Amino acid sequence: MSVSIAIMGLVVGILVGLTGVGGAALLTPLLIVLGINPSVAVGTDLVYNSITKLFGLGQHWKQGTINFKLVKYLALGSIPSAVIAIGTLHLFPAFHQHQEQIIKHALGYVLTLVAISILIRVFFDKKIRPNRWQMQPLEKKKTQTILIGVIFGFIVGLTSIGSGSLFAIAMLYLYRMKTSELVGTDIAHAFFLVTAAGILNASFGSVDYTLTANLLIGSIPGVLIGSRLSAKFPAKPLQTVMATIILISGLKLI
Repeated sequence: MSVSIAIMGLVVGILVGLTGVGGAALLTPLLIVLGINPSVAVGTDLVYNSITKLFGLGQHWKQGTINFKLVKYLALGSIPSAVIAIGTLHLFPAFHQHQEQIIKHALGYVLTLVAISILIRVFFDKKIRPNRWQMQPLEKKKTQTILIGVIFGFIVGLTSIGSGSLFAIAMLYLYRMKTSELVGTDIAHAFFLVTAAGILNASFGSVDYTLTANLLIGSIPGVLIGSRLSAKFPAKPLQTVMATIILISGLKLI
């Protein structure tokens, strides 16, 4: 089992490195298909994501490509909202008794949303940007930014999915930033969000540390391999294929 999990981590890592599509959208449904309890799959994926995001955070911190004010406003909404989502599932008997079904259905809808957002980014990026929202200063969009954090933070807490993909789409169309700053800000915020959510899940016993270690053994070299190969493959066709796979996975879970 540990070898197969490491191989799965390797494959997911290569795909993430090739396409830039979030690993959680691929990994969480795969873990559930393999028979991992949905709540454990979500908790494990959050901890796994926290560790992988830490490496990216360090690199972007050195490069100075993080908008910390935007990270702060997003986190003000997302972290409390994720805590509420996780607490609701574990502390309220009515939800706790049915958490497997709740997580599966939520995953289905979120995966579908993520797939659609990727396709929009692939095919309509240039048509949507620039827009009037991007021209407004961040301080004028403080309330909207915190609200985005609240909505997507709840989704991440419930499913482990969207800490990168959904927030990246929001930042892409609502804020005017260089690509490197957008990526750095997205990774920094995702690290704080999934770390907080992962710690809370761990406190409820919803994290399989052996599973996390096996995934990391495969995925870290996988991301490095995929990143090196990415220059040799066109991004848009690969992202379209990935979005289609995620969409099919989502529809099956609904």
